[in-house]
Amino acid sequence: MVTFPDKLNEQVAHEFGASQQYIAIAAYYDTETLPLLAAHFYRQAVEERNHALMIVQYLLDADHTVVIPGVEAPKTEFKDAREPVALALEQEKRVTEQIAALAALARDENDLVGEQFLHWFLQEQREEVSSMSDLLSVVERALESNILLVEDYLARNPVGDQGEATNAPPAAGGAL
Repeated sequence: MVTFPDKLNEQVAHEFGASQQYIAIAAYYDTETLPLLAAHFYRQAVEERNHALMIVQYLLDADHTVVIPGVEAPKTEFKDAREPVALALEQEKRVTEQIAALAALARDENDLVGEQFLHWFLQEQREEVSSMSDLLSVVERALESNILLVEDYLARNPVGDQGEATNAPPAAGGAL
């Protein structure tokens, strides 16, 4: 039987995989000389890494076995500037579903502490899906005239993570 701690260990892989994907997206934007888009996704990569380590810390604190699984190679080639953001949005939606399923499993196993731990992640995912959806809309509009308008947008508007919230769970080894 797969337990809540087993699924949390799987989520560690999903979070590290998301981090790797964001690094690949950032590198793509760097090669396209879009430094603000690149910087945004480098920050997103660090945030996902921190999320993985928050789960590791929870597992350690709860005296569960910690398994650091391998991750799939990220997608590194994109046909245009829209595709990476669309991929990021789909990834955030998928992670939201994973976190919601984890919370439901914790509830089913009557692990109220585990369920409570995931509430912060659920709120974070709502914000991530919303901000990535907004960024995709901006990129799509900018592609019609000039992709550099996205750089201008990012220079004027904070999008996504602007540093971990003070109520975030602790990350193993400390958040970056």
